[in-house]
Amino acid sequence: MVLASSRGLGRSIAEALAAEGVRVMLTGRDANVLQDTAAQINARGAGQAEWVTVGLSAPDFAAKLADHVRAQMGGVDILVNNTGGPKPGAARDIEVAELMAQAQAMVASVIDLTGRLIPDMCAQGWGRVLTVASSGIEQPIPNLALPNTLRGALAGWNKTLASEGVTCNMLLPDRFNRRHRWIHRVRDTPRKPADDRRQHPSPP
Repeated sequence: MVLASSRGLGRSIAEALAAEGVRVMLTGRDANVLQDTAAQINARGAGQAEWVTVGLSAPDFAAKLADHVRAQMGGVDILVNNTGGPKPGAARDIEVAELMAQAQAMVASVIDLTGRLIPDMCAQGWGRVLTVASSGIEQPIPNLALPNTLRGALAGWNKTLASEGVTCNMLLPDRFNRRHRWIHRVRDTPRKPADDRRQHPSPP
């Protein structure tokens, strides 16, 4: 399952997974775009795509999406956490109301959803969690104080989660060309060798 996968980097990740024969659940807010994206993926005849409309800021987002993907696909082997980012601004200008709203959408919703899906990965002995953030985790990007702050929180969570039974990585893109879908620079964290020796179950 790939969050925010109707456009941009999320869509590119979903398309790459489907090209490898993976059955993918697309998510986003625009039903028409999701339907079109799924149709294009399915027309290529490798992996298959399904879709569901969701809003990351909704209080029941994680519970409803976890239930839906279990009902439709039997669970998730690979979870790609991908969210949008808040508007630019200086650290001294961060408003508490905006901070809390974006923390719900960018951090709390991701942690909640992952916590609901990762037990199934642990039970089957295989799983992957990939969380998309930005190069601002390595070096804060000027005038992006709120994204730098919240994605830094995700980095700490991801490193902690990586020691709890499932391989967890972060994708930290620098500037990339959205139109042509290439990434200028990507870094991730090393995977645990023991987990890499586990065999991937065949996609349904």
